[in-house]
Amino acid sequence: MSRRQIKKMMGTVVDPEWVVRAPTVKRSNASNQAPPQSFDTAVNWPECDSLILFARDQSDCGSCWAHGTTEAFNDRKCIATGGADTNMLSVSDTAGCCGAKNCLSFDCNGGQVATPWKWFKDVGVVSGGPYGDNQWCYAYTMPECAHHVVVQGMEDCSLVPTVAPQCLSSCPSNTSIVYANDKTQSLSNYGFGGDVVAIQNDIMAYGSVSAAFTVYEDFLTYSGGVYYHQSGASLGGHAIKMYGWGYDAVSGMNYWMCMNSWNNTWGVNGGFWIEMGNCGINNEVNAGLA
Repeated sequence: MSRRQIKKMMGTVVDPEWVVRAPTVKRSNASNQAPPQSFDTAVNWPECDSLILFARDQSDCGSCWAHGTTEAFNDRKCIATGGADTNMLSVSDTAGCCGAKNCLSFDCNGGQVATPWKWFKDVGVVSGGPYGDNQWCYAYTMPECAHHVVVQGMEDCSLVPTVAPQCLSSCPSNTSIVYANDKTQSLSNYGFGGDVVAIQNDIMAYGSVSAAFTVYEDFLTYSGGVYYHQSGASLGGHAIKMYGWGYDAVSGMNYWMCMNSWNNTWGVNGGFWIEMGNCGINNEVNAGLA
């Protein structure tokens, strides 16, 4: 994969190029207690673990910003309904409609991680699963591909044609669903100003959050353990879903548990651990109530 293609896979603006931040809001119904040493939303809410641990795939498209935000909102909606709502929400709808005017974002050409949460509140997002899944309104527009790994029977992402999601007014994947009636809206949007305890308490109360960090070359070959930047050049900003944290006695590091959008053949079943604060990740966390 060329450096241009790797840059394309990163699709998020992070400091020092940050453009928009969500308001930092104190939520009275989220605890301010000292959090435990570890917490996993998939364990705490097993009725939603099929969503929390599902590794989607952005394919050859810089839509990580839409994945990280939509997936976190998806988890929160399931959790808020006690597991009654397990429908998948559409990354294509977010990437296609949360555009330059409303979100300062540009589908496959990158975007923000704060503004989609306001869009979820003001407009809402329709249902939609991965490529080829026609049970919901608007499935993703590109198939899975191999991200920085060799997978038998799976094309390298550089060989997959980019089909950028569009902003539609009808459901292309399941025409029996009425697009305007399928929108799911959030109740609020907020950031945390880098406050780790506030992030942890919010995750314990409501579920996954979206986050972004600077990716370096050594992240691409992650295969387990706690990642922290050691070598290689910066490749740009990348957004992911953060769903818990823990402490690694071997390295002595506190870490965030995250889900990437490079399908389950990358990392550890699509996920990774990253040292808290490494690569600026604590400063780029956003969420909203479902």
